[in-house]
Formats: sequence, structure tokens, C-alpha cells
Amino acid sequence: MWAKLLDRFLTEMMVEDRLTITYPDGNTRDYGPDSGAHVHLAVTDEETLRALIVNPDLGLGEAYMDERIVPRNCTLEDALTVIIRNRFQGGLPPWLLMANRARFHMRRFIQKNAPKASRQNVAHHYDISDDLYRLFLDEDMQYSCAYFRDDDMTLEQAQIAKKAHIANKLRIEPGMRVLDIGCGWGGMALTLARDYGCDVTGITLSANQLDTAQKRADAEGLSDRIHFNLQDYRHTSGTFDRIVSVGMLEHVGVPNFDTYFGRVAELLDPDGIALIHTIGRSAPPMAHSSWINKYIFPGGYVPSLSELAPAMERSGLWQSDIEIWRLHYAKTIRHWRDRFDANVAEIEAMHDARFVRMFRYYLTVCILSFEHQMQAVYHFQLAHQRNAVPLTRDYLHPRDATAKPAATAPKRDKQHA
Repeated sequence: MWAKLLDRFLTEMMVEDRLTITYPDGNTRDYGPDSGAHVHLAVTDEETLRALIVNPDLGLGEAYMDERIVPRNCTLEDALTVIIRNRFQGGLPPWLLMANRARFHMRRFIQKNAPKASRQNVAHHYDISDDLYRLFLDEDMQYSCAYFRDDDMTLEQAQIAKKAHIANKLRIEPGMRVLDIGCGWGGMALTLARDYGCDVTGITLSANQLDTAQKRADAEGLSDRIHFNLQDYRHTSGTFDRIVSVGMLEHVGVPNFDTYFGRVAELLDPDGIALIHTIGRSAPPMAHSSWINKYIFPGGYVPSLSELAPAMERSGLWQSDIEIWRLHYAKTIRHWRDRFDANVAEIEAMHDARFVRMFRYYLTVCILSFEHQMQAVYHFQLAHQRNAVPLTRDYLHPRDATAKPAATAPKRDKQHA
């Protein structure tokens, strides 16, 4: 039964490339035209056939982790590229379309992300082990999209360029009070305090990240300028000249977008500037990956611009600039995966071979989502005042990409609109 259903599914789906499946009984079947790429997957048991029919996203990921699906004469990336490309070109059977619609409409319940649940979700991924992340991230432990101003940049150079670009957008001046929402291991906060002379408050829900960030601040003699807290953005008080949030909005969840942007507006000084860096979809919303939600980022969600815009509008903040980075994250994760693969033996010793396959699958799926799907990184520059930043983007591109922005305080806009 399950083999027949999968046969029907793949016959409809494969329209651009050739997929060969070796079934558990040893029979082999080809799907798709004899053109394009050709990949071969071996399925080892009947239960995997059922899983691929009931929930292909979850079933494929789990089967790869457990070696119940094995690529033959191709890489994991080769196979996933063909599957993703044809998934959106060919048709899906009615039962999968209905299941996807159901998961999409359930997202408001799945992603409530109350403070206690948010802390548990963050711990699931970020509190695994700092030693793991040190093996594939850059020296500053930036776990977000880098900015490749030049194709030949190293990962370290591109992450430095990312932080400089964000600092330019924030119009940073010495002595400013900065809130870093989702501060990670402290890299952005350390940069703003050390290189720009700011007083930074960093908040995170990860105990591991908090401990590492505090140790880094102590080691650099910056404890008087940086204060890290284990705190939810919903519980933060005070006002700040600048707010930065890099790679945190993806953990907020659809039901909390109004709360998130409302808090940014409340915490931001009347003359302040905020910069929100987030993954987003340049297409209508869709159901989140059930495999990613189960194994990598519980409660996470990649929002479409159409889902974020209403919440930004209701916050009363000006959208003073919106920038879209397209392939930068794919390049970033390729660097991460190369470093991950170079340290596989050490990572497997820390965890096990199944963990290695899980993490490689995660990195590969993410690369392909930026290369073959409508996924990008958004920069939302927000302010209470329409003239909080210059009227052209010239200030963002100084001759020296690492140069600090000119310390010119904008005039306050007395008229509210």
C-alpha cells in the first residue's frame, strides 16, 4: 500500500529531474524525465515509506538521521536539491496539501511561545554545548547571516562587515545606551562597547550563552560597559538610544509579532533607532518545517513580510529602511558546513553519529532554502522620527567599510504622523 502511494506521489512530483528509488524489497523505480540532475535514494524499510507519505518533511529528515534512507552515488545536497526543486515545480497529492494547510493554520497555537516555553525552546538548541558551536562558527561566534561585500571574503571578514553595516545603520555614537535583544554569545554587544564606546544591555534566554558572554566581557575589561541578563524581551524595562536584534525574531512566533514590535517601540527613545535582522520569506506565508520544529528550533518560524508589516505598522514606528539580503546566508552556512565537516570526528565524539547526520541535514536544508526557495534576510530599520536617519543611503557605504558613522545627531521631528 505505502509503496503504491509513494509511487503515485513521486510520479506527480518529479517533473524536472530524475529520481531513482530502491524500495525495501529491492525493486528500483525511476521518476521524472531523463534530463536534469539524477539522484538515487535507497529506502530500507516499509515504515519509512509510510512516514514519507504521512509527513514527507519529517519522514525524510528522520529517515536520513537513522540511515533508513541512504543516498547512492550522490551527496545529501544533491538529493535534497532535486527534491526541493521538484517539490515546488510538480504537484502534491491532495492529502499532503490538506495536511500542509492544517499545519499552517495551527501555527498560532504551536507558536504561542509564552516566556517559560520560549526559554525551553532556546535551551533545546543553544544550550547543547558552546564547544560544538566553536568548531564551526567564526572567532566571534556570530550565529547569524554574514555580509559578503566581496565574494572572496573569509567568514571572519564577512561577520565583521555585518556588524559594521549594522552599526552604520544604527548611527552609533559614544555613550549611547544600546539594548541587544537576543544577544547570543555577546559578539555584537562586545563590538558596540569596545569599538563604538556604547553602554550595552544584552538579553538572552540561553544560560550557556549568558555565561559565555559575561566571561568574554570580563576578559576584555568591558564589564562596566556591558550588562548581560537572562531575560525575556517582554520583561525588559527602561529606554534605550538604540535597539539591535539579530536572528531573534525567528523565535518570536506569529501570535507575538504585535507584542514584539510594541515592546521595541516602548523601549526605544523618542529620538532612537532600532535595527531588526531576521530571516524572512519573500513570498506568501507557508507552514513551517515540522522536522526543523522538532529537532532544531522548537517554536521557531520564518515569517513573510506580509505577516510582519501589519505589526510594524501598528507599533507606530517609521520603517526608515528595509534591506533584503538574498544569498548571503547561503554563503554563510556553506562556510559553517565546511567547518563542521572538517571537525566531524570531534563532534561525533561529543555526541554521536546520528547527531552528526541531524546537524548536517539541518545545515544542508538551510543552504538550499536560501538558494532554491523564497527565503532571504531582512533588515528593518525602525524609528519614532521620520528624520532619525539621513534621507539617502549614502551614509551606509563609507569608503572604509569598517568606519564608524559620522557622529551627527539628527534633529527631532516635532510633527507626528
